[in-house]
Amino acid sequence: MADKTAVKKHHEPLIHIVKRDDIPEWQAWLIRGATIIVALIFVGFLSMLVTEKGFFETYKIMFSGVFGRLLQGSTKMLWKYLQEIAILLCLALALTPAFKMKFWNCGAEGQALMGGLASIFCMIEFGEKLSYGALIAVICITSIIAGAVWGIIPAIFKALFNTNETLFTLMMNYIATQIIAYYVYIEGGGSNVINPVSVGNFPAVGNNDYFVNIITVAVITVVMYIYLKYSKQGYEISVVGESQNTAKYIGINVKKVIIRTMAVSGALCGVTGMLLVAGKDHSINTNLVGGQGFTAILMSWLGQFNPFIMVVMTAIVVFLKIGVAKVADSSFLNSSFSEIMVGIVILMLVGCEFFIQYSIRFRRKNKEVAK
Repeated sequence: MADKTAVKKHHEPLIHIVKRDDIPEWQAWLIRGATIIVALIFVGFLSMLVTEKGFFETYKIMFSGVFGRLLQGSTKMLWKYLQEIAILLCLALALTPAFKMKFWNCGAEGQALMGGLASIFCMIEFGEKLSYGALIAVICITSIIAGAVWGIIPAIFKALFNTNETLFTLMMNYIATQIIAYYVYIEGGGSNVINPVSVGNFPAVGNNDYFVNIITVAVITVVMYIYLKYSKQGYEISVVGESQNTAKYIGINVKKVIIRTMAVSGALCGVTGMLLVAGKDHSINTNLVGGQGFTAILMSWLGQFNPFIMVVMTAIVVFLKIGVAKVADSSFLNSSFSEIMVGIVILMLVGCEFFIQYSIRFRRKNKEVAK
């Protein structure tokens, strides 16, 4: 019996997602810049429609909400804006080494809370017993250690038992929150409130309470850039992130790198908690970080793990958060309106990154393959 060649229609998916060839860096950044501009315009129009204010009036309110009366010489609002950037940026910088190593640290909130707990504990227990300089030193050291320890715990389990770091760090957030709630309840005499502590606070410079925080994060930004790009440890982080098998082949101790990198990540989160307690709130509660640990994940990723790009991305997001909140207040809208607008902008930026990396191709019509 003669063989027959059958021709069948091959039903391909309607849409193919194909990874692009490397596009020039300048072109990628041109696309990102255009996306940011479009996102800002979109937010302006959407705010205009909801608030029934003019487009330019909306942005005027946003700028006044962020910068205040800067043109009249008042820098109070500007410093608050820079302070908000500093806190979010410090969390993003803390997460970057772990993410570059492909260790998905979702525990920035908990690590920062533990750093803040160490700070407030030292301020209350040692405030009247140590000199100011010694007290600040103790606060810094204990906050860094507390954050580092909270980061090392999931790292050890990942390195030794290959546990899921995402779930582990998320659960550590929950534990840290409950520890803070218990401490606040005990220290507050059952009132769930700790009155602001007057000792151990960072000094004001020129009547500016946030100067130390901003300078500290600026220094951390430069150091983190050098650490990731030029240090041996930064190189090891990159190699482990690319391929653990390759790292092992060239003699890198992967377990050691995982634990060490998470110690650095947790320590910087602890610094953030310290800045919030000793440099800003002078107290602590379970909402100390305010969910910024999760926003910092996006800032690190959208910044391409580059600290200087993260500065720009953080500045844009914080501007929108504060500015749109001011627009909402002026129109008696719910405060969640600001979060919605920020979420839309972040979604657009994430989509931009997707289309830079991938292209969408549709199925060809009437395609047949012979079997």
